[in-house]
Amino acid sequence: MPLSTLAGAPVFDRDGFTFRPLAVPSRGSTELAVWSLELAPGAQSEPHHMDREEVFVVLDGEVSASVAGEEVLAGPGDAVIVPARSVLRLRNASTHAPAAVTAVTSAGMNATVGGTTFPPPWAQ
Repeated sequence: MPLSTLAGAPVFDRDGFTFRPLAVPSRGSTELAVWSLELAPGAQSEPHHMDREEVFVVLDGEVSASVAGEEVLAGPGDAVIVPARSVLRLRNASTHAPAAVTAVTSAGMNATVGGTTFPPPWAQ
């Protein structure tokens, strides 16, 4: 299937983050995993890491990230690059406006949160 629409994407909500898979194995991609990610105002992820490199491209708003202990602030057009196995904490830098990013990684990646490793459902 050469087209995967945002409108047809399943929706996964987790702690103020809304994931919509675009190009993932369940939607026809074999090597890459790409999803739309919306961050509610003030939303902040738990510290976690992935077993593959991950890149977040900010589309709207400002996103603060801690990547392996280094703090960065990214705005529209910026990319946050997270090396594999680097501890990440992602946060919407605004307490009153949503933020939107596109996330890109390799198909088949696994996440580790709080000592539990699992394949995120939005990346499958």
